[in-house]
Amino acid sequence: MNHAELLKLLLPPVSYDASGEGGAVLAATIEAEGAALDRVRVLASYVLEALTPWGAGGLWLTDWERVLGLPDECAGGLAQTMGERMAAAVAKVRERGGQSRSYFVGVAAALGYAITIQEHDAFTCETACDQPICDEDWRYAWTVRAPETTIREFSCDSACTDPLASWGNALLECVINRLKPAHTHVIFSYGG
Repeated sequence: MNHAELLKLLLPPVSYDASGEGGAVLAATIEAEGAALDRVRVLASYVLEALTPWGAGGLWLTDWERVLGLPDECAGGLAQTMGERMAAAVAKVRERGGQSRSYFVGVAAALGYAITIQEHDAFTCETACDQPICDEDWRYAWTVRAPETTIREFSCDSACTDPLASWGNALLECVINRLKPAHTHVIFSYGG
């Protein structure tokens, strides 16, 4: 049911009858107002979709990037695909900060990387014999393990101008180093 029909339901049936006095004018007014409300409903759905970066698509993504300060220094001036731009916007919105393994694994997953994290402990008398010998400074180091090369392939979410595949780990390293606690050091290990 369109808005013109809904507006007619608010009036007595004889008021917009074309045979009555002023009925033709009222009927035309209702049709015009109904058409305007129909257009507003369609435009409102576009705005509703743009309330989040993952619903914005290419139409509103540049506005989201402007508000979120993207592309940030981690993009390094590289041309990003539509999917990578949306992933960066979503990651930035979801970014709440954290220091746990699961937080950094989630950040990497939002960027399209599958990682694991290994924390290091200092070697003590209670340490198992098969553990590496690390001094106290190793408490502040952690290792991010990722595939040798992460390939992000063209998908249904990609723009027509995006490449069929892109790869590299520079974005992962930059984002992890930007978000890591300042007193820690991250070691990146690929393919192992």
